[in-house]
Amino acid sequence: MADELKLLEKWSLKVQEVKLGAGPSAGGSRETLFNIGGQSSLPFLFKEGDIPNRPLIAAEVLDCIEDDWPESLQIDLASVSKNPVEWAHKMVSGSGADLVCLKLLGTHPDFGNKSVKDALALVEAVLEKIKTPLIILGCGSADKDNEVLPVISEATKGERLLFGDVVQENYKTLAAACIADGHNIIAESPIDVNIAKQLNILLSDLGMPLDRIVINPTIGALGYGLEYAYSIMERAKSAALAGDKMLAMPFICFVGQEAWRAKEARVSLTDFPQGGNARTRGIMWEVVTAIAMVEAGADILTMRHPEAIKIVKMAITDLMRQ
Repeated sequence: MADELKLLEKWSLKVQEVKLGAGPSAGGSRETLFNIGGQSSLPFLFKEGDIPNRPLIAAEVLDCIEDDWPESLQIDLASVSKNPVEWAHKMVSGSGADLVCLKLLGTHPDFGNKSVKDALALVEAVLEKIKTPLIILGCGSADKDNEVLPVISEATKGERLLFGDVVQENYKTLAAACIADGHNIIAESPIDVNIAKQLNILLSDLGMPLDRIVINPTIGALGYGLEYAYSIMERAKSAALAGDKMLAMPFICFVGQEAWRAKEARVSLTDFPQGGNARTRGIMWEVVTAIAMVEAGADILTMRHPEAIKIVKMAITDLMRQ
């Protein structure tokens, strides 16, 4: 026991604890609330510090399906993929997702150019259907996101949602809206600790409280940069616990979009016979990527396949057993 104690690390700081969702007493309408972060040790090292909150899974829901989605993913989501409201409900009630990550891809000029009114109506419908906190993502067009997301932020004031993403080159418009309306924000950096820190400093200087920032470190899937992403997350988390408060924020990792981009998760059995069943292969590509990111310190995983969500949720339960 004495030798074991000598090996335990003593950290000087803990990760910010971010609250997701607000109930009626706080001006919101969510029935289920979550906290993320708050750790004072590296992932799952319970003897070194506190780990008060388990990692969460957010099911990714889109307002329109991308044409290049793998066939196996399209088939398994065919019953709901044209109805984002039912899709969100199914992923929470049927697959056990903790949150829903609603991506407004259809507002992009190249994917339908839906109006602000259409996007807001969808967000309100999803909020009415499910009672968990919501993550709202823009379409990736800076101009359109700066038009759409602030309106949604104002309309959902008090719900304490999580909006994203902001980047170093484009953060002021959405950040100002989230500050005014009491929401959280996702700060994206390109697998770079220094840029992640700098963006957090810029957000803080603008007035965003540190306990309302979540870092998107930008990850790679299994076989596509996963190891490097793991090392960057580990470096950032270690620096945070060692005292760097501008890196002491929870992580969100977009596992689903990265895992299903991998060639091995997409190609058919005919084209890749040594890979086995294409559906199973794709699911497991997402599962392995997700579990690696949890071990690296992810606080939220956004995922796509219902079966992958179920498997990873069971793995998180096992990891949280002290």
